[in-house]
Amino acid sequence: MTTEIIRIGFLLAIFAAAFLLFQTVGRIAAAKRAHIVATNRRMSLIQGGASREELYGELLKNRPREHSGMPGFLRNFVVTFEASVYASGISWSISQVVTAMVVGTALLFVIAIGIALGSGSDLGFGTLQLCLIFALAAGVMLPYLALRRLAAGRRKAMEKQFPVALDIFVRALRSGHPVASAIDLLTQEMEDPIGSEFGLVSDEITYGADLKDALEAMADRWQLEDMRMFVVSLSVQAETGGNLAEILENLSSVIRDRASLYMKVRALSSEGRMTGWMLTLLPVLTFVGGFLSSPKFYLNVADDPMFIAISIFLLVLYVIGLISIRKLTDLKV
Repeated sequence: MTTEIIRIGFLLAIFAAAFLLFQTVGRIAAAKRAHIVATNRRMSLIQGGASREELYGELLKNRPREHSGMPGFLRNFVVTFEASVYASGISWSISQVVTAMVVGTALLFVIAIGIALGSGSDLGFGTLQLCLIFALAAGVMLPYLALRRLAAGRRKAMEKQFPVALDIFVRALRSGHPVASAIDLLTQEMEDPIGSEFGLVSDEITYGADLKDALEAMADRWQLEDMRMFVVSLSVQAETGGNLAEILENLSSVIRDRASLYMKVRALSSEGRMTGWMLTLLPVLTFVGGFLSSPKFYLNVADDPMFIAISIFLLVLYVIGLISIRKLTDLKV
């Protein structure tokens, strides 16, 4: 009896120690992440000794381009991909991301072929097709979905910060600051992502760009309606006159009301959006995990003509489903 009590106490002590350790590590990781998120990258580059030209090029290296010479569907995909890379805030350039995806896909294709040969399968058309599908799923689709997720999180943070930035802007105008000085104040007071974005606007104005053009470029980079309303308000005020501080204060109130309605819509549609994410991600994870854990499950039938035809058909259905889910969950408020 005494031995059992000691044993139970020992197990409880191990559990408590493990719990405290994980809690401490989690708290340190959360604090470190909060510090990184709160850092204004532009101000960090300036403190590091970067010149205005260097930080301007570094922060804008991933901005979406026009690609006017491309066909419509391909152009939309490329612009969306570039916008996701830019909004995600990663330090890699677009060319580096594409190169990493291509190299990763090639390596995974070679690894998949090695797995197929190791399991005793012949390198027929079906086997090569299956290896290619695995490489594309793990080397392209999963990183792309991760980029989209990061970009969505930063866009959400930008939407939360924008009304606060307008309030600071209004207070700066009412205390006598000109528009350029009020924008420069935002670059010092606001965290990323909006702090560095208004810093880019300030740099463009310093280089001689028009305020409206600089703000329109920021709205195009982030593709947010709140920013477009801000640009329209400034343009109308510049042409017709009026109290800019009062206009922006009313705009801030409208954006907050719109954000409140949008959050209600998101709450009501959260189940559908989560279902959309699961239906998008789960087939890819299931296939990649299944191929890695039990490759013979696929390789034994990979060269069957029926399997080849059905796999191509399923890929087409997956793409159609992905586009349909995107349209169904892309809510406009």
